[in-house]
Amino acid sequence: MAHYISIKQLLFNMGQYGASDLHIKVGLPPTFRINGRLKPLGLPPLTPGDAEKLLMEIIPETLKKKFEEKGDIDFSTFLDTKTIIAKSKGLHLDEGENGQPEEDPTAGASSVDRFRCNVYRAGGGMHGAIRRINPDIPTFDSLKLPPIYDKIASESHEGLVLVVGVTGSGKSTTLACMLERINSVRSENIITIEDPVEFHFTPKKSIISQREIGIDVPSYSEALRFVVRQDPDVIFIGELRDHDTVLAAIQAAETGHLVFASMHTADTMQAFSRIIEFFPQSEREFIRSALSNSIQAVCAQRLLPANKDSTGGSGVVPATEVLLANAVVRETIREGEDADIPAIINSSTSDGMRSFTKSLAELVEKDWVTMATAMEYAPNREALSSILKGVEVRASTLTGRIKSGGKH
Repeated sequence: MAHYISIKQLLFNMGQYGASDLHIKVGLPPTFRINGRLKPLGLPPLTPGDAEKLLMEIIPETLKKKFEEKGDIDFSTFLDTKTIIAKSKGLHLDEGENGQPEEDPTAGASSVDRFRCNVYRAGGGMHGAIRRINPDIPTFDSLKLPPIYDKIASESHEGLVLVVGVTGSGKSTTLACMLERINSVRSENIITIEDPVEFHFTPKKSIISQREIGIDVPSYSEALRFVVRQDPDVIFIGELRDHDTVLAAIQAAETGHLVFASMHTADTMQAFSRIIEFFPQSEREFIRSALSNSIQAVCAQRLLPANKDSTGGSGVVPATEVLLANAVVRETIREGEDADIPAIINSSTSDGMRSFTKSLAELVEKDWVTMATAMEYAPNREALSSILKGVEVRASTLTGRIKSGGKH
C-alpha cells in the first residue's frame, strides 16, 4: 500500500467515524459501513499481500491452521484504544460523508473496543468482514424497540424466544439487551453459547457464563450436549444453524428453561419453515408439536435508514414484527398452517403482537423514517399506504384545529 495503514489504525478509526463494519477486500480500498451505507477510504486498492498482512495480524494463532484448512473462520478481537495514536491526516472517506473524525480521538472512547471478525478466502485472496461491537449494552429505549420486547424479557421464565432477521439487522444487539434486562432484575444462572462472544456481561442480579465456540468449546452441539447439567435458568444460543442445535434448543425449552436464540429469516412466518427444514420428513410432525408447546415469542426486525433530525442522530431504526404464543398460534404451528400467521398477528395487536406494516406506519408517524423509506421496505405497500392515509388525515385535521384556534 502506497499509504500504509495498520489494521489497528483501521479498527481505531471505525469508532472515530461511527462505522459499524470494516470490509477488507482484494482489489478495493478498505471500506467502512456508516449508517448502513458503504464508504471506501481514500486509500489505494488492496493487493493480495496488503490484505493478508492486515488480516493475519488479528487472526488468533490457534485458528490459523483452521483457516488454512477451511478457508473461513469467525473470531473476536480487542483493541486498547488508549494506546493507539490516531493518524487521521490523509485518511478520509470518499464522497465526503462522515469524513471527519472527532477532534479528540480518545474523547469519550472506551479503553477497550471489541470486534467480531470473519476472515475468508475469495478469488485466491484473503478477505475480511469486521464488525465493531458497542462496548455498552444498549437499552430498549436507545434501540427504539417497542415495549413488548421489554415485556417478553421481563416476564418470560421458560420456553423459546427467537429473534430473527437478515444479516446486519441487529439481532445480536437486541438479544444482548434482553439478556441484560434479565441480568438486571432477576436472580438467574445465565449461560451463553456464542460464535464469537460479542457483548461482555457484568453479573448484576444474575450470574453469567459466556462460552465461545472454538475457544471454550469446539461446537454448538458439544456445548448444548451438557448445558442442562450446568443448572441454567436462561440459555442463550448465538444462532440456530443445524438439526442438532435446533433440537437441543427445543428440548431445553420444553424442560423448563428459558432459551433465547437467533435465526437468519426475514420474518416470523419463515422462522417456522426454516426450523422444519432442518429435520427429515419422518420427524417433522414431532418437531412441530414440540415447537408449538415450547415457543414463547418470535421477534423479527429490519434496520432502516433513520431521519436523523428526529432520532437524535441515530443512523438506523428497527422495523419490527412480533408473534406471541397463544392457543391459536400454537395450534397453527402444530398443524403446519404457517401462512395464517400474518393474519393472526394483524388481528392480535391488542395482545402486543405487531406487523412490519404497522411498525413502518408508526416509524413514519413518529417522523423517525421518511415515507419514501417506509415504502421502500414495506412488505405490502398498499396496506402501508392505507394506514398512512389515516395518519395524514389525522395530521391535517390537527393542523386545521391549530389554525382555527381549536374552534369547529
